[in-house]
Order: sequence, then structure tokens, then C-alpha cells
Amino acid sequence: MDSSTALVRTHDKLLEAIRSTTPVNITTGIAILWALRISFRMVRNRLNATRLRGPPRKSLMFGWSMNLLQAEDAGSMYEEWAREYGVAYEVPTTLGGRKIMLCDPRALAHFYSKETWTYLHTDFDLLHITKHFGKGILCVQGQDHKRQRKSLSPAFSQAAIRRLFPVFYNSAYKAKAAWESLIDANDGRGAVIEVQNWMNHISLDTIGLAGFSHDFGSLDGKSSRVAEIFGTFATLTLNLPLFLFTQVFPLLLSVPTAMGDLFSDMNQTLTDVSRKFLERSKEEKEAGVVDGKDDKSIIGVLIKAKDAGADIQLSMEEIFAQIKLFIAAGYETTSVSMTWALLELARNPDIQTKLRAELLAFGSDPTYDQLTNSLPYLDAVVHETLRLYPPLAEFIRQAGEDDVIPLSEPVHTKSGRIVNSISVTRSTQIGVSAACINRSTAIWGADAKVFRPERWLEEGGIPKKAQEVQGYRHLLTFVDGPRSCLGKGFAVAEFKAVMVVLIKNFVFQMRDGPDTQIEMGRGLLPRPRVAGEDGTKLPLRVSRYVD
Repeated sequence: MDSSTALVRTHDKLLEAIRSTTPVNITTGIAILWALRISFRMVRNRLNATRLRGPPRKSLMFGWSMNLLQAEDAGSMYEEWAREYGVAYEVPTTLGGRKIMLCDPRALAHFYSKETWTYLHTDFDLLHITKHFGKGILCVQGQDHKRQRKSLSPAFSQAAIRRLFPVFYNSAYKAKAAWESLIDANDGRGAVIEVQNWMNHISLDTIGLAGFSHDFGSLDGKSSRVAEIFGTFATLTLNLPLFLFTQVFPLLLSVPTAMGDLFSDMNQTLTDVSRKFLERSKEEKEAGVVDGKDDKSIIGVLIKAKDAGADIQLSMEEIFAQIKLFIAAGYETTSVSMTWALLELARNPDIQTKLRAELLAFGSDPTYDQLTNSLPYLDAVVHETLRLYPPLAEFIRQAGEDDVIPLSEPVHTKSGRIVNSISVTRSTQIGVSAACINRSTAIWGADAKVFRPERWLEEGGIPKKAQEVQGYRHLLTFVDGPRSCLGKGFAVAEFKAVMVVLIKNFVFQMRDGPDTQIEMGRGLLPRPRVAGEDGTKLPLRVSRYVD
């Protein structure tokens, strides 16, 4: 029995007991477990681990966890601590815990090379992902992860994306037609359009058609239970103390909350959708509508994997998990990135004009290969957006065994020693802030916080320190190592295709002028919103481009 199965079974057995327990008993149990946890870790860490410097505990109960969770820009907090304490340091967390943050390219390369084997999901992440998505590629580890990744890779090859490319344009042109209707309804003078919601529609319909040959119809105004579920996350307030306690004691996931109920609804909805996809695909294959042998769509690859050899075979449980994950990931991450791009182009009209000029000069809509190789400024805008705004800003793993992490520059330990590597013990939590690494002035230079696509085109525009980061395009947006995002090629191609259509045809401005304040809202993932707006609304003033 693997660790995720054991956790889920333990969770199920204790579910009823936890729900019937009184608040006093819960409090007493937490206090006892807290004391035992601290005592065990203190003894073990004193014997084996390198104790690093770091910020003093902010809160006896939560350390810095509450402040980081509430921060508008936690990446800047991590960067400030790196300046003060070095490229590896400790941050106090909930109930006496700690995590080691890595801000060093050499340490990151070592860490990612050992992910899924030495550095594993935390118990909380493992139970949360398994409970709500199933045992898919996002949560499995070691050999199971290697098998699932090998099985799914054909669906995300360049050849597969090239075949799916017309779907990206189809979704973008549907949005274009709808926006033109809104502008015409306002006598052609432009319209205020809540672009974030439209990016959600584009992403959902695209992953439905490209991955599963299913049209959710959200761009046509059809209601979709999937879209409703995802949209509801923006209306709920996360119980921050309970969330942080649950990270320490994952079985608290069983405590009834509105957020937990929504995750359960999402799981059931995605399971129902996945079952329909599989049943329809099986019927089409049996009727000869599709050629199963040559089908490289996500659903086609999954169906073939069910009866494949042991090295790539997937169980039905795993297939359901992949479908649920790809719908959620395809909806959330790409839509967030496209929203940020439109926001930055609205805030930077000179950049928007320069991008439009490149696209118009190219002429017709580029093919997949042309989009990849022949539009350098579009490529720069897309990757500058991905650099500044990684949808998943932070990752936490725990060591499955003792390890020694090398550093590219020495750091001072808590006792004052200078070391070039750090020893970590089993169960030590290791954190990586993609937002910090992608925007660090120590890595990307003095203008690291500025949206400046030209850095991707200039000679020497990518600093030497940034080039040491081994992730895709020297970014951690798609992480690195064995868990690097399998769908990054799909996401970037969709992102570019949508920008081609929208920027060629429309001009974007901030609704309330260039000084409009932007803050972070929260859906399933953090999202930008205009300060004061409900949920995650980002209204921009959109008008037709007239040459």
C-alpha cells in the first residue's frame, strides 16, 4: 500500500470521529500532537541538521505562515530575507515548524534533480490532491510518476500541439466576435469588458475541445457546471487559521467547511464529466469515428494507456485523475497568465503598440511553427508575463530521506559557522518561491520587478545569474526536474495564439486610467483584480483597433 492510499484510508476511517469530536477535545489533541511534534523534531534536528539563520518567529502560533499567506507579494518577503540571511535560510511556520527556503540556482538544480524520489509532497498536499483529484500525475511519486509521465507525454508533443493548433484560434475568434458585438451595442465607441472572465471561457472551451473533443460552450454563452464551480472559488473566504493548522495536521481536512464542500462538489462534477468523456470516446472508437491508433489527443492517449504495456499502463482510477487535473489546470493557469498579459499591455501602451505592429506586419495568422519561431516580440511579451506572474508562486516539499544540498555561495549557520552546503534530515520541509526566483534583483538585475519584454531580445538581457536557473527559459514558472509542467508547450501555444487575435484587433486601456490600483484576489489560484472590485474582476476598456 503506498503512502497516498494509506493517508486516504486513515482519513476515511477518522472522518466520522473527527466530525463528532467536541472543540475541547480537538484543542487538547492539537496541543498534545504539537508538543510531541516539536520534541521529536528538536532532538532529531540537533543531531543531524544544519540549522540556518532566518527571520525571528513572528507569531507563537503561526510563525510567518499567516503573514506570507496574507501578503500581496510573498516573493518580495522571501527576497528580502535572502538578502539578509543568505541564499538558504529558515522560516518559522505553524505550531513550531520551520521550512528551509532555497534561493540559489545550484541548490535548486540539486533539489529538482531529486524530486519525486528524495523530495516529496508534504502529507497535507498528498492527502488534499488525492482526495480532490485522485492519484494522477500531480501527486504520485517515484516510479509511479515516471510511468504516468511517460504514458501522457505523446499528448503534449510538438506534433500533437501542431494538430490541435486550430482549436486555439477557434476559441480566440469566438471571443473576438463576442467583443465586437459588445462594442457595436455601445455605438462602436468601445466597451468595458471584464477580461478575466473571458480568459476563463477561452481556457475552458480550449481544453475541452483540444483535450477531449468536447465543447463546454462557455464562449457561446452556455452555462457550464464546471465553470460555475471554478467561479465560485472567488466568492468564498478561506479560513486561514484552519488552513494553516490543516497543513500541520492533514486529517483536519475532514472538518466541514464551505471551501471543503466546494472542493468536494468540484471533484464530483469533474468525475461526472470525465466519465462522459470516456464513454463517448469509447463509443466513437467502436463505431470507427476516430482512429484510436493515431489519436494523440489527451483522451485518446489515456484510452490507449489503459491497455498498454506495464511501463505506461494506467488504471481507470488514474485515468479519471488525469482528466480532472487537466481540466482544472488548463482552466486556471493559462487563463491567469493571459489575464496578466492583457493587464500589463493596458498599463504599458507603448509595449502594446510595439507588439501589435509586429503582428500586423506579419500579416495572416501564423502557423504553429511560425508562432514558435517568427514573432520574437510576442515571444518576449509572453515570457515576460510568465516571469513576473507565475500562477503557482510557491512550492513546498518534504525530504523523504537525509540529504546534503550544495550551495553556490556560502551561508552562515545559526551558530555562526560558514558552510557551502546544508544537511537536511528526513521530514524537513524545503520551500521554493517561484515568484522570488523569477523576480529577484540578485538574479535578474535591478529592473527585475519591471515588465520589460526587451530583456528577452537584447544581448546580455538575461543576466548570467539568471542563466544558472535551469528551468524552462531560466524560469521556475513551470518548475523544473521530473515534475516540470508536462503541458507547458500546450499552454504557451494557446497563450500566443490568443494574444495574436486579440492584440491585432483590439486596443486595451485601464478602465479608470493608468494609475488604477491592482490587488490580488483569490480563485482556485491567486488572480489580479482592480482594487475594490468583487471576486476577481478585471474590467478593461476595449475598443476596435483602427489602422
